[in-house]
Amino acid sequence: MIQTRRVRPRELTFTTLGEVLAEAERLAAHERAGSLERMGNWSTGQIFGHLAWWIEESFDGHGFRPPWWLRLIGPLLKGRMTDRRAKPGFRLPGIANGTLGTEDISLDEGLDRLRRAVARLQASAPTVPDPALGWLTHDEWLRLHMRHGELHLGFLLPTGPEVA
Repeated sequence: MIQTRRVRPRELTFTTLGEVLAEAERLAAHERAGSLERMGNWSTGQIFGHLAWWIEESFDGHGFRPPWWLRLIGPLLKGRMTDRRAKPGFRLPGIANGTLGTEDISLDEGLDRLRRAVARLQASAPTVPDPALGWLTHDEWLRLHMRHGELHLGFLLPTGPEVA
């Protein structure tokens, strides 16, 4: 198992959620062409599914309750979470594998799920609070999910020429 805290993923910077999806599409093409290296423990489909799961749960409720201390300081960390690059290796306290939405799914299933989730978030803002950060504006939700995409897609490294 790779210790992701010790891995230096690619540094990606997204300014729109559409850029996250465009990068996922590009990475999927590399995966299909056999020119994609994974620097972490998850499959490409699993990464796409994980990103989609967190967007979906932003609308549908996360189904977990962080510890009281995280709920207390979470709103104070909102700006950091929406505006700064996420660091590898963060684990949610009290969650078995440190995060949720990590089922291993196929590349195509993960990409399709991510397409639908991105379209939903682009169209409207979630109407439930984040379990740790509290209430977010639509722009804050978009930025939060862009930072999340930068982190996880950074663990996928195209190794060959661009593919269509």
